Amino acid sequence: MKKSIKHIVLVVGATATILLLGSAASDSTYKLGKSVEVLVSMLRGINLFYVDEVESDKLLEAAAHGMTRILDPYTTYLPAESMDDFTRMTTGKYGGVGSLIRQRGEWVEFTAPYKGSPADNAGIRPGDCIVKIDGKSAKGMTTQQVSSLLKGDPGSSVKLTVRKFPTDEDVDLKIKRDRIAIPGVPYYGMVADSIGYITHTDFTEGCSADLLAAYKALDSLGMKGLVLDYRSNSGGILQEAVKILSIFLPKGTEVVSTRSPKNAANNKAYKTENTPLSLDLPIVVLTNSGTASAAEIVAGALQDTDRAVLVGQRTFGKGLVQSTLPLGYNAYAKITTAKYYLPSGRCVQAIDYAHRNDDGSVASLPDSLITEFKTTAGRKVYDGGGVMPDVVLDPQYVSSFAYVVYGMGHVDDFVNDYCKQHYNELHVIPGEYRFDEGAYEEFVAWMDGKEVAWESDAQRHWKRFKEAAEKERWNEDMAAQMEAIEQNISNDTKENLYLYKKELSEIIEDNIVGRYCYNEGGIQHSLKDDSELKIAVELLTQPERYRTIVSSQDTARK
Repeated sequence: MKKSIKHIVLVVGATATILLLGSAASDSTYKLGKSVEVLVSMLRGINLFYVDEVESDKLLEAAAHGMTRILDPYTTYLPAESMDDFTRMTTGKYGGVGSLIRQRGEWVEFTAPYKGSPADNAGIRPGDCIVKIDGKSAKGMTTQQVSSLLKGDPGSSVKLTVRKFPTDEDVDLKIKRDRIAIPGVPYYGMVADSIGYITHTDFTEGCSADLLAAYKALDSLGMKGLVLDYRSNSGGILQEAVKILSIFLPKGTEVVSTRSPKNAANNKAYKTENTPLSLDLPIVVLTNSGTASAAEIVAGALQDTDRAVLVGQRTFGKGLVQSTLPLGYNAYAKITTAKYYLPSGRCVQAIDYAHRNDDGSVASLPDSLITEFKTTAGRKVYDGGGVMPDVVLDPQYVSSFAYVVYGMGHVDDFVNDYCKQHYNELHVIPGEYRFDEGAYEEFVAWMDGKEVAWESDAQRHWKRFKEAAEKERWNEDMAAQMEAIEQNISNDTKENLYLYKKELSEIIEDNIVGRYCYNEGGIQHSLKDDSELKIAVELLTQPERYRTIVSSQDTARK
């Protein structure tokens, strides 16, 4: 029920009065009371004197969002209408038909039905266009509008008219919605003789069970070494990390602790609770700059206990723990309540949000404050900015041009047309299919006349140089040389298509394999050229080197 400005002012004003009466107990309480009273006066003044009508609840919602903006990026206000998305992010579950969708012109089409989902079981395939939803034309609808209509309570049904790919035949379908659980482990398999591989993409509710099942399946195949892929895993539920560590570490091992200088109730130590499945299986963990939060807990705890070798790049550095606080009316605040610490005692938090510069900006922990810690075996590890791998690799380069071409939808559009044209010729097997030279020439021809909104780093730096040269009048004496340089770094789309052919070919190839063999097939196929995975596998086949790293090798300081 919408409340009047008078009601809101009375409630907030009463709160301010109570706080002010208690000011003798605490200076911070007194300041809070003053601030609340100012907020009430501001709200009253806008309501009475602002030139146009305003909705007081919108003002207070804006104030709630504003409160969190000066804290850290993870402390946020969650209004009631955003709670469904938040629940889906933390649980990985929702009611719906189970498929990714995308915009293509005035229509929305299915791009990747989840294997075994209602959409998959109903015969939905990538490229199928959504013509009608429950009898209403879907032309002109956005992906958000279509997604909202496809979701619903498990057991309910949605009627669709779908223009089938590649025949363009309109088919009527009635699909019964189900509880869709997005797996935390989208792929696992053997990547070499006796070497298992598990890619873990998020820490949603139940992901530890997915990883446990994957481990058992690989173990039954005679696994002698394991690669855990946590690259670009942004984390999630801390308790799921603890359950995963229980698979590999002795029962009762402390793997992470949370500490809060303000609230002792948030000081907790988390220990493994189950009997491990393996204490001696060699493990390599792949990390990169996108490995964050709960993923850093798993990687860091395995490193601190000398249970695994980390390979890749330094992790993101998110050592902050969030809790949800109910605010009433189904609104919540997600608030940073503590920092987490790994078994060695180090915190991986990279950015110091508590101490801002005069301009409001934040900075990483300075080198002078980086502290040394010790693993169980006495190896040196460090805090202050993520987890440093034991074997540091340069990141695999993918050009921003390839990302832009993909992000603008050109790859998906081309693959639609290409698969339609070659539908009866394509024989796609993960790990074996190749998008060859002739096929790439078709892509180049297809891209003719297509816009690519991209500017290279060289062009950006060149613009700044030209501006400086014009101000200082260098360009008067260097006109010919500058013109030659500008021609050499010109943004010609066709030239860039050939320059970044390798990256684009791989993106198109993975897209085609994923279209025919689901998401896990696309992941499996992408591993064939994964240089970091190859290094991990080599390490697992070198037992002496592996033992040396986990027993005596320090990590780099930075």
